[in-house]
Amino acid sequence: METEPPKKSFRVVPFTVHATRGLLRDERSRRKTMAVSLVIAVVMLVAGLTVLRPWLNPQEHPWRFIFYWFACAWETLLVLLLALLDLLLVRAQARAARKAIGAEFSRPIGSESPTARRDE
Repeated sequence: METEPPKKSFRVVPFTVHATRGLLRDERSRRKTMAVSLVIAVVMLVAGLTVLRPWLNPQEHPWRFIFYWFACAWETLLVLLLALLDLLLVRAQARAARKAIGAEFSRPIGSESPTARRDE
């Protein structure tokens, strides 16, 4: 009798955490996500104040109104947090670059860098 190996089930939470880490660490995808989220937030704001105004009437549809504006606020908060993260990461990269340049220029004139070749 052969027993089948247990099937691996798709775990949503670990996948979501892993995908989010990858998204946040890659500068290009983080900035694309920020731009798309900003466009979505602006479109939701404009649509909620103009086209969807009768549909979102708080006296007739209070839950619809609350849910829509909560989603709009959530999207806006996402953009703000991504922008803050990006700002902090850019500042950290600039600080590291300044430190590396300072270390490079503070060496004595006669010393060579570890990667330089010597002609003997």
